[in-house]
Amino acid sequence: MPLVPPYIASLRPYEAGRSAEEIEREYGIKRAIKLASNENPLGPSPRALEAMGAAYSNLHRYPNGGLDLRKMLADKYDLKVENVIAGSGSEGIMSNIIRAFLCDEDEVLTTEAAFIGFQVLAKSRGVKYRTVPYQDWHYDLEGLARAINENTKIIYLANPNNPTGTIFTRHEFDEFYRHVPERVLIILDEAYFDYAKDNPRYPDSMHYRYDNVITLRTFSKIYGLAGVRIGYGFAHEVLIANLLKVKLPFEPSTLAQAAGIGALADKEFLHRSLELNARGLRFLTSSLREMGLTVVPSEANFVMLVFQDADQVSRIVEELLTLGIIVRPLKAFGLPHCLRVSTGTDEDNQQCVSAMQKALMAVRV
Repeated sequence: MPLVPPYIASLRPYEAGRSAEEIEREYGIKRAIKLASNENPLGPSPRALEAMGAAYSNLHRYPNGGLDLRKMLADKYDLKVENVIAGSGSEGIMSNIIRAFLCDEDEVLTTEAAFIGFQVLAKSRGVKYRTVPYQDWHYDLEGLARAINENTKIIYLANPNNPTGTIFTRHEFDEFYRHVPERVLIILDEAYFDYAKDNPRYPDSMHYRYDNVITLRTFSKIYGLAGVRIGYGFAHEVLIANLLKVKLPFEPSTLAQAAGIGALADKEFLHRSLELNARGLRFLTSSLREMGLTVVPSEANFVMLVFQDADQVSRIVEELLTLGIIVRPLKAFGLPHCLRVSTGTDEDNQQCVSAMQKALMAVRV
């Protein structure tokens, strides 16, 4: 009997994007620009920082499991607190879903090249992991519906999707849902919903609720709190009650909860972040397409570029690093011929486009 189960031994751990400080040291660059991890270039929400500062005096007390944040979210969305959970980022809650609901004979179903964090979590359970190919870089919901079998237990959908940035509509989801048995749990990952919610084609899941759907959201993206690790989820109280049984009792931390509560009240910061991202998406998409690159239309805070092959991506990523621009190659996701570029400040985006022009010239020589 091996000490480490084969499904764990065969896993590759999640690899975070390289930091600007690391690239500056390695390449001797004065200022590197990180556009690899879909972070808010404006930094954290000021009201979140203010709320964290006010919470310092209570750090000798144990946290209350996110109860204050849960109550605030329940009030905001006209729900019961029993319908809300808070955790260490949406991935923390995702991990608890895997622990709470998957049995050995169950199967997980999702798209190919799904969010890498979910891939690692699902495969760490050792159950069968099945995928359906993208359809023009969108979820093939019809294909996923056809792929459901008697062992399917969890279906993972991200809307907007990471790493493609694409969305599906309410009509498309409803058509898909008609084929989903009640015994199947749908994880609806809406980490990027803030960026898409003003699009009339985007279906905010808080406007349609189903008993076997768990919606996950995070403060890591638009609120700039990736380093704090705070996320939340909405679901039927039976699902939430069982998730509360397996999650760490004092998760999230006191500071994380305070940051989330403060961020929810920061409307001005939210507005500035949305405006900056909208400009960045337009600029990056149009500028990169003018270079002849294939850019997938995005509703998030990043764009995905599609190249001929993995070798071209590797060479371009390396050239960009020498120019101080950090982007995310998507080999680990399962897309070795693609890379992802996050939106930055206006200056960051301009420097990225300039560096990409130089990188393409160097690669094409």
